[in-house]
Amino acid sequence: MIIVDTALAERHAAGDPVRIGLIGGGFMARGIAFQVERHMKGMTIVAIANRTLSRAIETFREAGVDDPIQARTPEEVDEQVRAGRKVVTDDPTLLARASSIEGLIDATIDIEHSARVAVAAIEGGKPLVTMNADMDATVGPLLKTRADAAGVTYSGTDGDQPGSIMNLYRFVETIGYRPVLAGNMKGFQDVRRTPETQKEFAAKFGLSPQAATSFADGTKISMEQTVVANATGFRVGTRGMYGPERAHVSEAVDAFPVEQMLEQGLVDYLLGAQPGPGVFVIGYSENPTRQRYMRYFKMGDGPLYVFYTPFHLAHLEAPLTAARGILLHDVSVAPAGGPRCDVLAVAKKKLEPGDVLDGVGGFTAYGEIDNAATIAEQNLLLMGLAAGSRMVRAVPMDRPITLDDVELDESRITVQLRREQDEMFG
Repeated sequence: MIIVDTALAERHAAGDPVRIGLIGGGFMARGIAFQVERHMKGMTIVAIANRTLSRAIETFREAGVDDPIQARTPEEVDEQVRAGRKVVTDDPTLLARASSIEGLIDATIDIEHSARVAVAAIEGGKPLVTMNADMDATVGPLLKTRADAAGVTYSGTDGDQPGSIMNLYRFVETIGYRPVLAGNMKGFQDVRRTPETQKEFAAKFGLSPQAATSFADGTKISMEQTVVANATGFRVGTRGMYGPERAHVSEAVDAFPVEQMLEQGLVDYLLGAQPGPGVFVIGYSENPTRQRYMRYFKMGDGPLYVFYTPFHLAHLEAPLTAARGILLHDVSVAPAGGPRCDVLAVAKKKLEPGDVLDGVGGFTAYGEIDNAATIAEQNLLLMGLAAGSRMVRAVPMDRPITLDDVELDESRITVQLRREQDEMFG
């Protein structure tokens, strides 16, 4: 953050703000546009793409920008941006191909749409910040490999849990402690939640019912911790993670199996701990001199120490991630190689032949994290590929769905990308 604010100040002083293309017109996209246009120096949102054009226009208006111009080609985008005008479009690929735009932030939640945005961004040579952990958990390793080959950054976002965890992980590692657990914090979880049960909560905060459901039924935290596992090389100690209940995050020091933490590193979470909604990393050091200093600073006796951040503020921090990629070629969180963890699909109700799965945050299935090797060995369906899949065999409630139980929708780009990813990493 300190380096990023200096770099942005230099662009502001030069009268040359970083030019961002924003994809989305929902809750997070509106927050990002408002933040950048009203409260940031050195950066500006020059174009917004949304499938419903009126939402893009309204997102600009909430940010204090009236009468944006609709563009239908990359050349029209460039013409309007260079003339100092704001642009809207219903085609995100235009922003990926427009030379006047320096980088993209994808603030959408549909896995298929975000995957298409990511492919277009990389092909267009644009640094990308994705806020879609579901997509990243499913095909992120392949997209990161493509981005590296294209010489651009592919990153999750600061301020969302995976990015906040990874920033803390890097801090702990930089000060010489060995990270052994990367932790999330959850206030509530119930796999029976559906878009119907969550519709009032969703309406209260301007979320989609599907997004609200994925937060409540455990799918989202599994996706987030998969992103972290793929960035750190850590694994889970048990399917779905341990998720012990604790009153305060400082109690994490004795909440997880020490042997597993030291042997492989773990991703996991605490349930009900304060201060929420934060993130934490457990660091390890046996050095007696370091332990003496940590006792002085009231961090405990060691050798395990809990470092935590008591908040995450995605809409405020996503623009900083874009600046990291564009100005410093640095990422918040990104896969370090092939998948270490994945998210399998579990039947939320009894499923019959002919049923079509509705995907993340739906009525038919919820997601659980497990080690990637285990999921592959058991031939399990990934939650990120579930949408549009048709059941060919009955599956009882709470049983994992296998690939033999379904016909995948082969027209979906996520299915195609995942097949390519599996061939790449084995």
